[in-house]
Amino acid sequence: MTNLDTAPAEQVCPAAPEGQGPCVQLWPAREVPLGGVRAMNVYRTLPQRGLPTVGAWCFLDSFGPDRVAMSVLPHPHCGLQTVTWPLEGAVRHRDSVGSDVVVQPGELNIMTAGRGISHSEFSVLPESDGSPEDIPVSRGLQLWVALPDAHRHREPTFEQHRELPVAVGEGYTATVMVGEFAGQRSPATMFSPIVGVDIRGAGTLGLPLRPDFEHAVLVLDGQLVIDGETVAPGPLAYLGAGRHSLTVDAAPDTRFMLLGGEPFGEDLLMWWNFVGRTHEEVERAREEWEAEGLLDDDAAATSRFGLVRGHGPDAGAEAGRIPAPPLPGVKLRPRTRG
Repeated sequence: MTNLDTAPAEQVCPAAPEGQGPCVQLWPAREVPLGGVRAMNVYRTLPQRGLPTVGAWCFLDSFGPDRVAMSVLPHPHCGLQTVTWPLEGAVRHRDSVGSDVVVQPGELNIMTAGRGISHSEFSVLPESDGSPEDIPVSRGLQLWVALPDAHRHREPTFEQHRELPVAVGEGYTATVMVGEFAGQRSPATMFSPIVGVDIRGAGTLGLPLRPDFEHAVLVLDGQLVIDGETVAPGPLAYLGAGRHSLTVDAAPDTRFMLLGGEPFGEDLLMWWNFVGRTHEEVERAREEWEAEGLLDDDAAATSRFGLVRGHGPDAGAEAGRIPAPPLPGVKLRPRTRG
């Protein structure tokens, strides 16, 4: 899971303000052409200039459905957790802590980058003659969770959960990816109060919420009506905080993500695949990733971001690593959250 922008903008994410009550704000998705090794467009709804985070959720891309094979070479992360949630198609994940797994729809990958990790992601393809029609449909969500200061320098880890709890309510079923919802708790290890739920339903649905959380909804299929506002696939519907429950009217075969968490109380600086606190910190991470590309395998394996096995000179199309793009020539100016 990576941001493959060739000229990524630095994002200042101020700490969330207090007192944002219930609301419905539609934040449009931005189409981002990633190109290069993946040749794929994604639809980004976090971060936004006026809405950089929802709880600790700080990055949300949706992609597909499309017959484009994911082929993302090793790249670094720090200061965050990646959350991989495929909707169609299977993805092979390899990382520098030794993981080598395939994640399928309904399964969850959580990678805690901490002080630094690197990984790769490739679509699992059937044997074929190379015809585009043989490439399976890919669709999914890529999410990041910002690590709070007390945990952002921890050792990197990876976990996969093939079975997740399901909450059943009147008119809906809800797979609990992370956190707790309707009495069901995900086994995923998280480091701040947070929730992420994949909900399918139709009709009038009553969903329990935590009033100390801010929440947002991303419709994947179908349509919702929330507080009189129609929400279709595309924009992120920010719902504010202070809600004990949420009543929505769902069209038949509607599927949507409910994301939320305690408003994140720390300023963040995001650039490329790094989440830090200062320009200098992000600059240092970039320099270390670039320097590690010149090391032999033994030295790279013990470096900050480590070595992803299986991408050496003999790996054919899977050989190599993604270089960091150049940093902008200016430092950041603080912004306030709208």
